[in-house]
Amino acid sequence: MNRLHQLLRILPHEVLTGIRRGIEKESLRVRPDGMLASTPHPAALGSALTHPHITTDFSESQLELITGVHTDADACFAELTEIHQIVYRHVGEQLLWCTSMPCGLPDDDDIPIGQYGSSNLGRSKTVYRHGLARRYGRRMQTISGVHYNFSMPAAAWPLLQQADARGGSALAYQTDAYFHLIRNFRRHSWLLLYLFGASPTVCRSFVAGRTHTLQEFNAGTLFLPGATSLRMGPLGYQSDAQASLAVSFNSLRSYAESLNAALTRPYPPYEAIGLRKGDDYLQLGTTLLQIENEFYGTIRPKPRFQSGERPLYALGERGVEYIEVRCMDNDPFCPVGIAADTMRFLDIFLLHCLLHDSPPDTPEEIAAMSLNQHDVAERGRDPNLRLVRRDEKLSLAEWGRELLLQCEPIAAALDRAHAGSAYRDALAAALAAIADPAMTRSARVLAEIGRSKDKSYVAFALAQSDQHRRTLQELPLPAEAEARYARMAEESLAAQRRIEAADRVPFETYRRQYLSRNLLSGALLRAQS
Repeated sequence: MNRLHQLLRILPHEVLTGIRRGIEKESLRVRPDGMLASTPHPAALGSALTHPHITTDFSESQLELITGVHTDADACFAELTEIHQIVYRHVGEQLLWCTSMPCGLPDDDDIPIGQYGSSNLGRSKTVYRHGLARRYGRRMQTISGVHYNFSMPAAAWPLLQQADARGGSALAYQTDAYFHLIRNFRRHSWLLLYLFGASPTVCRSFVAGRTHTLQEFNAGTLFLPGATSLRMGPLGYQSDAQASLAVSFNSLRSYAESLNAALTRPYPPYEAIGLRKGDDYLQLGTTLLQIENEFYGTIRPKPRFQSGERPLYALGERGVEYIEVRCMDNDPFCPVGIAADTMRFLDIFLLHCLLHDSPPDTPEEIAAMSLNQHDVAERGRDPNLRLVRRDEKLSLAEWGRELLLQCEPIAAALDRAHAGSAYRDALAAALAAIADPAMTRSARVLAEIGRSKDKSYVAFALAQSDQHRRTLQELPLPAEAEARYARMAEESLAAQRRIEAADRVPFETYRRQYLSRNLLSGALLRAQS
C-alpha cells in the first residue's frame, strides 16, 4: 500500500481528469424471434473494413461499435449511445442482442463469417475468421463482449518515473509500467467477473453437440447456479490448444518471446487442417496462432501501429500506448452494454493495478490465475468458493473486500479531481455486491429470467433487447449526427474501393509477405541477445 499512497499523492488533478478511455462493444444482430440474423452487414452502415466506428467482429451478423478516445466517462457513454442510435436506423426490425452469450443459433456451418470485400486486406480478414471457425467452431466466436481501452495521460509518466527513481528512457518506463498494471490485472480480474459478469445462462443451441456440465433451468435454457460469466469460463471464449501458452507478462521481452514461438512454429493439429483446398483458403497459417490477435486473454498491451506492421513489432518499436480490457460481459440492463458508472469503477480498478506493488509472475501463479478465473466464472456466487493467492486459499468475499478497501483512496482522489462523488458511489456499489451476491449482475439476470413468463434465457434477452431498441429510438438524434454518419458511411465505402483498386499482387503473395514480416523489432532482438 505504501507505493500506492506515495504515487497517488504526486498525481495532480489534471492527470486524474486526463485518463483516456474508449469502448469497443460487440452485439449480434438478431431477428424478432430471437434467432441470429443471416442478412449481410447493412450497406447503409458503410464498409466493415474501413468505417472508424461501425464494423463487424467474427460474424457478418456480429456488429462491433467503436467509440473515439474520451477523457470523460459520460462523454464516452454519450458517443456509444449515438452510434447505437445510428445503427438502429438501418437494421429494420432486427435487434442488437443485449447479452454476451448468443441468441438462438443455426447449425454451425450456417453462421455467416464476416466479409470485407475483394482486396487482399479484406480477404485476409475473412480467411483468418475461417481459420478461427475450423479451430474453435463458429458458435464460440459468436460470444460477444465489451472491450475497455484505458491509458494514462502523457503528463503522468515523468511524475511516476521520478517517484519510482527509475532511470532509462521514458518510453521504456511507460511500457514497463503498463506490464506492471497487466500483471496485477491478471491477478485480480476475477473480481470483475464476480461484479459485472452477466452470463450465468446459455441457450441450449449454443452447446449442441458439445459435452458440458450445465444444469437445466428449463427446456431451452441451461445454467450453473453460482455462475457469473460462463463467457469467461471453460465453456466460453477459451482454447485447449492455447492452454499450453503460459504467457509471462513480466516484461515486453517475456511477452514477445512467449507469443513469437506460437506464431512461428507449425502446430500439428492445425497442419492437419491444411492451408487451402483448391482456391479456397482454410486458414491464414498452420502455426498455433495465425496472427497475434488470436491469443485469448483478459487484457492486451496495445501499441501505435504503422501501416502493415505486426502488433509485436509495433510494441517493440514504440512500446505500449494503452491497454485493452477484454473480460467484460455486455450489461443486459444497459441499452448500450456498459454504463458510465461501470467505466468509473474500471478506472479505479486499473489505477489500483498500476499503482499497487506488482511482483513478477511465475508459472505457478499463472496457473493459479487461470484456475481462479474459471472458478469465479462458473461458481463465483458460491459462498464455499476459495481462491488461490500465492500459498493460501481465501474466500472471494474476503479477498474482494480487501482489494476494494485498497481502492478507497483512489476513488476519493478521482472524486476530488472531478469535484463529485461518482467514483466513491461506484466503489460503494461494488462493496455492497461483495457483501451480498444477490446484488451482482449475474444474480439479477437469473432473478429476471425466473420472473419471466416462460423462464427462458432467450425470452429474457429478447425482451431486454426490444426494450433497449425502443429506448434508443426514442432518444433525440440531431440531424447533424445523422448527416455525419451518412458521410462516414460513404467515405468508408470509397476507402474500401481505393484499397481494392490499389492491390498489385496475388493474395498468396500478400499472405506470405504479411506472415513473413518481422515479429520482433530491432529493440526486442537486442533485448533478447
